[in-house]
Amino acid sequence: MAAQKINEGLEHLAKAEKYLKTGFLKWKPDYDSAASEYGKAAVAFKNAKQFEQAKDACLREAVAHENNRALFHAAKAYEQAGMMLKEMQKLPEAVQLIEKASMMYLENGTPDTAAMALERAGKLIENIDPEKAVQLYQQTANVFENEERLRQAVELLGKASRLLVRGRRQALGDLKSVLVDALVPSLKRTFLQVHLTYQWDLHSCAFWRILRFDEAALSIQKEKNIYKEIENYPTCYKKTIAQVLVHLHRNDYVAAERCVRESYSIPGFNGSEDCAALEQLLEGYDQQDQDQVSEVCNSPLFKYMDNDYAKLGLSLVVPGGGVKKKPAATPQATPEGTTAAPAEEEDDEYAGGLC
Repeated sequence: MAAQKINEGLEHLAKAEKYLKTGFLKWKPDYDSAASEYGKAAVAFKNAKQFEQAKDACLREAVAHENNRALFHAAKAYEQAGMMLKEMQKLPEAVQLIEKASMMYLENGTPDTAAMALERAGKLIENIDPEKAVQLYQQTANVFENEERLRQAVELLGKASRLLVRGRRQALGDLKSVLVDALVPSLKRTFLQVHLTYQWDLHSCAFWRILRFDEAALSIQKEKNIYKEIENYPTCYKKTIAQVLVHLHRNDYVAAERCVRESYSIPGFNGSEDCAALEQLLEGYDQQDQDQVSEVCNSPLFKYMDNDYAKLGLSLVVPGGGVKKKPAATPQATPEGTTAAPAEEEDDEYAGGLC
């Protein structure tokens, strides 16, 4: 069966080459007929599981359509070639061809098809190259936004935001591998080489994590603006929670507080359950009260958010190791009318030195 399909594909290729030939009575190649034969050859090779040959046939079909100025059909052929590369597990190359197809769709005036192709490419590459997937989802959102399809645009922005937040955990995973590589060096590496490599990789992971959080905060803000524009206010509240969690993981309490303060302009936010929880969260974080922060982050309001944001809440740690700030002692008046000095603390954490 496979051999029969391969022979069928080769026959279609031979016919396509014949249509492209010119002669004394045929001055112009028949690109339309050649493209049709290349397409039939691609289908035959695909059915025979000969994906490399199917990919080549699709690319030839695309070139024939381009020469015939049929951009939409050329884009379809490039997209099919990308799918063949996907079957061969060559995902980066597949994404490149699908991106090329999407640009041709836009040039042809079919932005919806272009957006669907970009989203498909993002799904293909998401697990092996999240950064590229974020870029593709953002491009898709821009296409939908230009077409004033805001609901589809904000959905793709949400995917990008969650990937950026998820990248933080991947960065921590990279950090763990860095520590292992540094602590278990090969015998040929000196201690100085190990130390310098560890320091460099450690700072690179930390920088990458902070950079992703910065991008995530901006992406969530775009989502929030669109939800506000389409008057989906309850979702705006949820995006405010996500924003605050991201800012606190960036150790930027000021930005988190400003985010809540600006959200008071959203109808219904002030007095909502989300607003009360965020105020309690910020209070606990500012007072370095880990118990209060954990209580808020373990509440159903936070735990039943999107999984990536729920994990952000569960992993949130207050600065200072969770040692709650003690209120300033008020001076007490003595019977003689003098003010007594505040009592010394019973336990001085650093009384015996740092060690």
